[in-house]
Amino acid sequence: QVQLVESGGGLVEPGGSLRLSCEISGLTFEDYVMNWVRQGPGRAREIVAQISPSRDTHYLASVRGRFAVSRDDSKSTVYLQMNDLRPEDTAVYYCSAAGYSGQGTQVTVSS
Repeated sequence: QVQLVESGGGLVEPGGSLRLSCEISGLTFEDYVMNWVRQGPGRAREIVAQISPSRDTHYLASVRGRFAVSRDDSKSTVYLQMNDLRPEDTAVYYCSAAGYSGQGTQVTVSS
């Protein structure tokens, strides 16, 4: 069965950084586009970042230049480095692939 397990969320002050991780099992990791998706309070779910098997990346405009997605196929893990965090980045962050999503990890940006 496919499992996606996110970690690394937490409370951080504006301008701070966090690194999210998502370990995936049950599918051939290296074959799939990996996505980071978030849903903030009262907001629709949005794709924050994507990375293809060939390492092509795409970002939501509001996070470009602050967030960086990467993947380690040997560990079946995808990462999201988040820098210069802002209160509007507050959300539950999920990784997704092949139609599956994890349970999410809460990121709260507040002073």
